[in-house]
Amino acid sequence: MATKIATEGHGDEGAFREEVRQFLADNFSPELKGKGNALAGVEGPSKEGLAEKAWREAVGSRGWGTPTWPKEYGGGGLNRREAAILNEEFAKAGAYNPIGGMGVMMFGPTLLEYGSEEQKQQHIPPICRGEIRWCQGYSEPNAGSDLANLQTIAEDKGDHYLVNGQKTWTSGGQWADKCFCLVRTDRSDKHKGISFLLIDMDSPGVEVRPIQMISGMSPFCETFFTDVKVPKENLVGEEGQGWTIGKRLLQHERTNLSGGGSMARMMGTSLADIAKKYQETDSDGEIADKVLRDRIADFEIRWSAFLLTARRATEESKAQGGVSEISSVLKKLGTKLGQERAELTIEIMGLQGLGWEGEGFSATELAGVRAWLFGKATTIYGGSTEIQNNIIAKRVLGMLDHQ
Repeated sequence: MATKIATEGHGDEGAFREEVRQFLADNFSPELKGKGNALAGVEGPSKEGLAEKAWREAVGSRGWGTPTWPKEYGGGGLNRREAAILNEEFAKAGAYNPIGGMGVMMFGPTLLEYGSEEQKQQHIPPICRGEIRWCQGYSEPNAGSDLANLQTIAEDKGDHYLVNGQKTWTSGGQWADKCFCLVRTDRSDKHKGISFLLIDMDSPGVEVRPIQMISGMSPFCETFFTDVKVPKENLVGEEGQGWTIGKRLLQHERTNLSGGGSMARMMGTSLADIAKKYQETDSDGEIADKVLRDRIADFEIRWSAFLLTARRATEESKAQGGVSEISSVLKKLGTKLGQERAELTIEIMGLQGLGWEGEGFSATELAGVRAWLFGKATTIYGGSTEIQNNIIAKRVLGMLDHQ
């Protein structure tokens, strides 16, 4: 049975706002202002100092890293308005949410809907406290866009499954503690033969090989399973239900990849402020290049309109019970806008936007170049743009295959 997100909360919005402000005053160190959350990404292992650790533990103890998740599993138990207040006050204080990653963005919401009570009690609290990293075992060398063609086998051995096969593009696999994985438990049916299994990454027989990208990073991996024993209790849902559960998880992923979810906070400094640093300004302090000024304004208008649309669509989906196929629309548009912004940023920085390493470039400039290159993948992973077009045509517009 699905677990519903909290709808009641505290009741007194003014008192709750004051509670959040006091919490920030007591727990958020000024030295952390402007910093992000390394644990939420796949760029490397956590580099958590004492201040970062204290902040994560403080937020986790309240469940405020996952504010609307049920309190009985370690979430905040807040209603949507209180969650919005929490975000507002964090933003005012320059504070970041220290708890994220695939456990929060994808696996947790899916487990709350499809997991057993025992699985929720075991896996959700560590996610809410930011104590564990999850990775995703979906794509295979011959099962990327055609994900249902996956051939990683989980053979029933009585009290456990024996898993053999290979996954690829496993984001953060070399740093993950656990993997939520699609496996084949029945060869006779392409879709109904797929199951959703949880695998400990330190299990004997699991091998991870990082793949270096053009950005210079190695956030993706090849993952090999050789006679890996997985307890039967690690099966989520029923055998053969994996395709349904896996698609639901992808809807959560696409919402976040779109920029309408947590990725929206990663846009950072406005393009106008970046341009004023690298381009000439007039006597009023405005960007002197009128064409560039128009291009920036055009983008910011479209990006703001997208965020408002994404927020509305997400709220409508939640009101109807969760994410929906509209996530494909958001993913298609949001990732394209993200790539456009990265291109424009590099152009604005001019020669300073061409740095790869060495002196003469700031850390922000070098990170911008790598982010531009890394962003090329966003229209592919989580389901390529072509896959999203198919989903939109069939599930949103109601078109038939021959149309």
